[in-house]
Amino acid sequence: MTDQFIGGPTLPQERRLVTEIPGPRSRALSERRTSAVASGVGVTLPVYVTAAGGGVIRDVDDNLLIDLGSGIAVTTVGNAAPRVVDAVTEQVAAFTHTCFMVTPYEGYVAVAEKLNALTPGDHEKRTALFNTGAEAVENAVKIARHATGKQAVVVFDHAYHGRTNLTMAMTAKNMPYKDGFGPFAGEVYRAPMSYPFRDGLSGPDAAARAIEVIEKQVGAKNLACVVIEPIQGEGGFVVPAEGFLPAVADWCRANDVLFVADEVQAGVARTGAMFASDHEGVVPDLVTTAKGVAGGLPLAAVTGRAEVMDAVHTGGLGGTYGGNPAACAAALAVLETIEADDLVSRAREIEKRMLSRLEALQQRDPRIGDVRGRGAMIAIELVEPGTTTPDAGLAARVAAQAHQQGVVVLTCGTFGNVLRFLPPLSMPDHLLDEALDILDGVFAEAAPTDGGTA
Repeated sequence: MTDQFIGGPTLPQERRLVTEIPGPRSRALSERRTSAVASGVGVTLPVYVTAAGGGVIRDVDDNLLIDLGSGIAVTTVGNAAPRVVDAVTEQVAAFTHTCFMVTPYEGYVAVAEKLNALTPGDHEKRTALFNTGAEAVENAVKIARHATGKQAVVVFDHAYHGRTNLTMAMTAKNMPYKDGFGPFAGEVYRAPMSYPFRDGLSGPDAAARAIEVIEKQVGAKNLACVVIEPIQGEGGFVVPAEGFLPAVADWCRANDVLFVADEVQAGVARTGAMFASDHEGVVPDLVTTAKGVAGGLPLAAVTGRAEVMDAVHTGGLGGTYGGNPAACAAALAVLETIEADDLVSRAREIEKRMLSRLEALQQRDPRIGDVRGRGAMIAIELVEPGTTTPDAGLAARVAAQAHQQGVVVLTCGTFGNVLRFLPPLSMPDHLLDEALDILDGVFAEAAPTDGGTA
């Protein structure tokens, strides 16, 4: 993609630094933020945004930054994508809210129809709409418990599922997500995840290990569902070894346990397939969707087998804002954009471009222990050279230096040592290449001396 101007606010697709990062106006806003916003709300890069589109973000100091974060995988089709802007503008001019549970509207039904068609499997499906990924995951568990009459839930090491009480229990990482917020919801159990860089196991062997834990510590007769991210997000963009997901799904099917795919971060074209489960032909019983589905407006969904979804009594699912009409309009425009612009193929192109550059960097720098990911969901894991010992300090320094040079990157991982890259699929190639050039330079400047880490 080589367009000079992309997105609603016709922004030049270039990196441009007018001031230091953050600039004086952003620093002034940060001072206001300190006295107005709760300190528990963190900020990765304190530049205050005035516009975004294509592959760039413009801040209040008129800097243009390359965006490798997409608002944590939300603006997959690009910020202020034209179809989304037009659809939302038209909808808010008509009406902003009635509550679907009071007086419904076509947009909600149309989104449900699209998700029923697009999620894996050709079985009959139903969809319920919510606001956030955590809300979708929590409702998936509610549905699974009601449909099966069982209570136990299995999740995995390194998982991230949200910040509600139940989803905090399902999330593996303590700090900052869980520390001091307990007690948490019960009947949540954890199994070992396939993590090829760290366990060296084949997919079937890793699945056998997980299933043994599930059978011994929980028991299929007590288990309502297994909830898993087909590619883990906050946990470090961990891609399980081939065969792991199908083996776990097969075990669930043989034991009357529902298999729930948390596709909140990986779904909706992000990984070079419409859903990450599609890469190995896995057909979940329930799929949760959020983040990239509505182009930045709050919308989430649970989509699943009709008999499972319809097992819940009328009134048992819903929420005042779930399936808000503006968010539904945005989602329909996002899905139209993905199809019309062939963004699934674009994600695969981004994958090839990023992996070739990052693997070359790995060959030159032993601190990059692993390069992994699919589509426009790519990560590098940083370690002490020659080991698998995490180097969170290096990840933080590299991210900070990239920020100073006008590239938005995010860190993640249970050990805090993973740099994750989530470019919008609207990003032109020249911006992606420039961001990777800058990353190369940052690693060169942070070169280890005397055999030690930087």
